[in-house]
Amino acid sequence: MFTGIIEGVGRLAAREAIGGDVRFTFQGGSLPFDDVRMGESIAVNGVCLTVVAFDGHSFQADASTETLGLTTLGQLGEGATINLERAMRPTDRLGGHLVSGHVDGIGRVLAIHGDARALRWRFSAPAPLLKYIARKGSICVDGVSLTVNEVDDEGFEVALIPHTVAHTAFSATAVGSAVNLEIDLVARYVEKLIGMPANGRHLQGQGATP
Repeated sequence: MFTGIIEGVGRLAAREAIGGDVRFTFQGGSLPFDDVRMGESIAVNGVCLTVVAFDGHSFQADASTETLGLTTLGQLGEGATINLERAMRPTDRLGGHLVSGHVDGIGRVLAIHGDARALRWRFSAPAPLLKYIARKGSICVDGVSLTVNEVDDEGFEVALIPHTVAHTAFSATAVGSAVNLEIDLVARYVEKLIGMPANGRHLQGQGATP
């Protein structure tokens, strides 16, 4: 699990095709990297990946064809700027919101315009995801936990303060760029609960009375 609070900005150093999928080498950049461990999870632009090799400044991770097809990782070119976050610990502050690192869909940056010292960013979102995006709710965009300011039938809008832009890959993101989207876990579970039968039969075998 992650929080959507970016810990560092790095770059895609290399990509190597292996047996139909890809092994990425990512430069850690400003990510705190002194105690990285083999097999730990690191979110790259919001995609949970497993460290398979590392040194003092970079790490490698494999991405399956499924991951490449459902996220923007398959589109990243060498040198691309990336958001990085290591998995949260039980003692961490939850400064953003609970993020799984499992991308739900790909959107695009539709517009960026000034709003005092902040910037208003408008993103498109796949139609099936829009029902989960609520005004003043949370959404994860390229691994960044953001609050939704407005939402309509075509997309949603957020406000980015100068600190967020300066300390994430948004500083290198332009109109038209593809972005990874992960909806709020709460919305996903609410839909699951609402869709369950009211008679409790789905709990048979777990101590419930049919």
